[in-house]
Amino acid sequence: MNSELKYEAVIGLEVHAQLLTESKIFCGCSTRFGETPNSQTCPVCLGMPGVLPVLNKKVVEYAIRTALAVHGTVAPRSRFARKNYFYPDLPKDYQISQYELPLATGGHVETSDDGTVKRVRIRRIHLEEDAGKLLHAGTIDQAEYSLVDFNRCGVPLIEMVTEPDLRTPEEAGEFLKQFRAILQYLGVSQGNMEEGNLRCDANVSIRPEGTSDYGVKTEVKNMNSFRNVQRALEYEIQRQIGLLTSSQPVVQETRLWDPDQGITLPMRGKEEAHDYRYFPEPDLVRIEVSPAWIEEIAANLPELPAERRRRFMQAYGLPEYDAAVLTANKALADYFEESTQLHRDPKLVSNWIMSELLGYLNREGKEITESPVSPTQLAAVLKLIQGEVISGKIAKTVFEEMYQTGRSPEVIIQEKGLVQITDREELSRIVDQVLAENPGPVSDFRAGKEKALTALVGAVMRLTRGKANPKLINDLLREKLSGR
Repeated sequence: MNSELKYEAVIGLEVHAQLLTESKIFCGCSTRFGETPNSQTCPVCLGMPGVLPVLNKKVVEYAIRTALAVHGTVAPRSRFARKNYFYPDLPKDYQISQYELPLATGGHVETSDDGTVKRVRIRRIHLEEDAGKLLHAGTIDQAEYSLVDFNRCGVPLIEMVTEPDLRTPEEAGEFLKQFRAILQYLGVSQGNMEEGNLRCDANVSIRPEGTSDYGVKTEVKNMNSFRNVQRALEYEIQRQIGLLTSSQPVVQETRLWDPDQGITLPMRGKEEAHDYRYFPEPDLVRIEVSPAWIEEIAANLPELPAERRRRFMQAYGLPEYDAAVLTANKALADYFEESTQLHRDPKLVSNWIMSELLGYLNREGKEITESPVSPTQLAAVLKLIQGEVISGKIAKTVFEEMYQTGRSPEVIIQEKGLVQITDREELSRIVDQVLAENPGPVSDFRAGKEKALTALVGAVMRLTRGKANPKLINDLLREKLSGR
């Protein structure tokens, strides 16, 4: 095998999203997360003999809403099937899913990287029920025992399968973020990977660059964050390249991502569709979707991320980068718009959200919904800067205190005596003192070295503990240095 040969990855994703319904797909049990194990079950979701499933109409509506949002085609007729396999968290020994006749096919999601738009095609979207959850006493391969929680059995899912259009781990991560944003804007799923209501499996293979044939693929599971999706794919791609460059075969199999070790591990041989012995679900009739219902759902679709991004650029004059960051999360976009209603300087609002607020939230691994600084408080800080009550530098100190304590900026400024000095006579005396104490920078500036002014401004700010008005300092220094 030529070690100089360059390879490219071929990646397709299977994304499971829990739908945001109050009850399960085939029974009335609650879908609430975090409840006491096995407290949200009934004979239907436990697969007891003689019970019959009844389809939750809201589940179908949410799935149609999703399919339309990604430009898919909703089938007038679709059918449930039994996917047969044995696993301890599957009480019926089969999962009700869809196979030959899925609810929707086709469609695409557009992603953007450095201004380049990539269209990722969608193969199908279908409905299925979730399985339970195994809790292992230790690692899965060395556990002394395992417990099973059936609360998730029957929780409604959509499975979205992409075409193998992705080429890098970064593209896969960006696609997931875009798809999650669509689900959140639609109000059909929370899209929280940490709670398991958005899960992703990846099929990945490699091939020499410039070729069109597919290589042997592996399926990678157990990726519970966007970061872990990228890390797992990076590792798996390099693992497969290492095998081929050393003349070893890639085995078609399912592998688990171990985030602690940063590696993928063999789980089982990769099953094909025939291994599951799919056959039509005899206890459920076909789903028939009328054109009128599709039209009604389409007419009530909300503004989606791509539309909102374009509107932020047009209505608020934001750069594409700002608009993309702010609209990637519906709650964040809502936060921005509420803030701009209170302080009508969109770019300044955007800068503070992206640099200060998101900086603190990201360091603590928090979402915008957990922000201790409200849009009202953010707007209040920006008004104080604009009114020259505080400088931008002091505002950052005030903002940090607001983030840590949740208190208003006015209270913090008053308590700490942070009001900006704007008295011209007072600052003039301080500037005179600085000029007298710093003859070197004064000479440098008068000799044409513009950067020397920065040192003089810094000296004034130190004497005033950062409270002097920066613009007024600059004006006074230039006046005095030019002899005016």
